[in-house]
Amino acid sequence: MLTRRRMLASAAVMGTSLAAMGVGVVRAAAPTVRTAVDFDVPRGACDCHVHVFDPARFPYASERVYTPPEASVSDLRDLQTALRFDRVVIVQPSVYGTDNSCTLAAIRQLGTRARGVAVIDKDTSASALDAMAAAEVRGVRLNFETAGEINPDAIRRALAAVAEQVRSRNWHVQLNTSLPVIAALHGDFAALAFPLVLDHFARAKAALGPSQAGFDALLSLVKSGRAYVKISAAYRTSEKAPDFPDATALAQALVAANPDRIVWGSNWPHPGRGATRADIAPPYPNDDGLLLNQLPKWVPDAATRKKILVDNPARLYGFEGA
Repeated sequence: MLTRRRMLASAAVMGTSLAAMGVGVVRAAAPTVRTAVDFDVPRGACDCHVHVFDPARFPYASERVYTPPEASVSDLRDLQTALRFDRVVIVQPSVYGTDNSCTLAAIRQLGTRARGVAVIDKDTSASALDAMAAAEVRGVRLNFETAGEINPDAIRRALAAVAEQVRSRNWHVQLNTSLPVIAALHGDFAALAFPLVLDHFARAKAALGPSQAGFDALLSLVKSGRAYVKISAAYRTSEKAPDFPDATALAQALVAANPDRIVWGSNWPHPGRGATRADIAPPYPNDDGLLLNQLPKWVPDAATRKKILVDNPARLYGFEGA
């Protein structure tokens, strides 16, 4: 497995920063599937959480908090082939702010196999939302975790503002937030008139298991059908690399609560953080093949895995057929 030292050395060879907001391209690390997939991936499987970074064509926002290397649509196609996936959801990353141009361009290149999740603000017009819908965007994301926002009142206000903007659309709202926030706003989340999607195990800590504070609120939302959870980016949840065995209990508890509200995502290309905002941030050295191979351990039943990989994403993101 690639170590952080080797990743940093590689980044140093390629350069330490992107020049002038996107002039000069730094390639992402080597392919992230280093272990072959060892189970039967069903037809129509969907990776529900990836990002595309193309700084040469689409410069990063000046207010970003990290600077990732390029991760192109071509790289994403290679990932899909290696994982044996047919569909993908491209999530707008924070480095582009509310300029969704890169994400929309990637969806156009991939065609009917792709859907998108956008980031908007109060200045995003109805006509812009219409254009996103036509371009296969199916939801909006509020990334509270990256922004460091943990105040329940502020989160409640932000969610209400976004809800008003997308009220007439058949979209969901995706949150990157933590269990304390979920526990504090459980009633608000349960009352939403649209699907709620929670990133990366809802930031639960694998080492603390399903009995940790706030996990019961998460299970309640899942069991009632009010929220979907992405069992994605286990390295954000567990410190036990490379296969994160202590994430198993969390995954199994979530699936047991409601297998119709669980989806899987890789979080490719695994954005990391540099020493400063402008430093090129080496990606987390995840082995996507090895991590996907944990799914049969988390979910031994093939029919339930098909729900997670095919049926649930098709319903949530509007893919046709299976």
